[in-house]
Amino acid sequence: MSDATADIAQQEPFSRRTLFWGIFASLLAAAGFFLLSTYAPDFRQPSVGGATPLSKSGIGYAGLAQWLELTGEAPDMARSDSDLQIDTNLLIVTISPDSDPDALANIIKLRKGLDTLFVLPKWATLPLALHEGWEMKIQRLPDVVVNDWLGRIAKAKLGEGETTVKQLDVSGQMVSVPGQLQWVADEHPLIAAGNGKAVLTEVEDERFYILTDPDLINNAGLKDPDKAAAALKLIELLQPEEGAVMFDLTLHGVGRKYDLAKLLVEPPFLALTLTILAAAALAFLHGLGRFGPPRADQRAIAFGKRALVDTTAMLLRRAGRLEELGDRYGALARVRAGALLGAPHGLQGEALDRWLDSRDKDEAGGFTTRLQAANAAKTLTQMHDAAEKLHDWTARRLGERR
Repeated sequence: MSDATADIAQQEPFSRRTLFWGIFASLLAAAGFFLLSTYAPDFRQPSVGGATPLSKSGIGYAGLAQWLELTGEAPDMARSDSDLQIDTNLLIVTISPDSDPDALANIIKLRKGLDTLFVLPKWATLPLALHEGWEMKIQRLPDVVVNDWLGRIAKAKLGEGETTVKQLDVSGQMVSVPGQLQWVADEHPLIAAGNGKAVLTEVEDERFYILTDPDLINNAGLKDPDKAAAALKLIELLQPEEGAVMFDLTLHGVGRKYDLAKLLVEPPFLALTLTILAAAALAFLHGLGRFGPPRADQRAIAFGKRALVDTTAMLLRRAGRLEELGDRYGALARVRAGALLGAPHGLQGEALDRWLDSRDKDEAGGFTTRLQAANAAKTLTQMHDAAEKLHDWTARRLGERR
């Protein structure tokens, strides 16, 4: 291996292919980390307690979701605005006292004309410290709190006073009336709690439905087998034909947080991001062709005879004096051959040529013929061939002499 090749090998401990795949893997890992960091909050489950579809507390609705799944109606979970706009699903929106009003307004806007069941809150609770996900019922929420949520959906208020009925008819399934029943006034209720009183009502000129009392379908209510059966009938009553059931999670803080990172990877700014990445990739590929391993520092004038000869040849080539070298080299080769072969002192020019020719017993005029070829050489190839022949002739005669 030459010194130059060894230097390059020392400067490149890794092959270009290894470096390329290393850089590619790093970029891929960085992109994956960026995307996961950006969208991780969207896939986090809301708190295990509260009135959420994933909560197993008494006021939660995990039991209804599991009950639907066991009956072949596995519900989906709406985590984004695009999920909320699916028009073939019955969306169940479970409201808790600490829900985000802006998120509810967004749901109402996106679900215009789509089947949506809003379940009002009822109980004020506190989490139990010793049991994660459990809730301790404190009291019924004040009507003013529930009416605030109800008023955002429809022009209605909770009715005052207790109902006199003991059972509710849910599509033919009779169930006992929950304690401290919440109801609204409605002359055409979907589920009635007496004359002009509704537990399930439909919003005028909308496909919105309001379940005023959550104890009919929450985990605490489903402990009663009759209410569990009635919950399925209630869903079946509102569910579109060949449609599915979907629970909303956006009201509980899932998928509604926007930041700069998310804007960069979602339309309409996704096109700008891809353009910038493509430009960066092209600039990187362009740079690969322009830059290589760093050059080692070299001397201005290298050591050795070979370096001296190479430098002299380069200078002559740049000066355009190569055509004049043939006869000069021939004269130098004549003097050198005469000195090596022991020519008499004082012989010069043609006399020296004749003496050198006389040393060649195999070929008449062997030296003169080669000398004339060197004098006539005008190109690098011709001069190289002529010089090689003169050198070989001299070396052969010198060997014969010895």
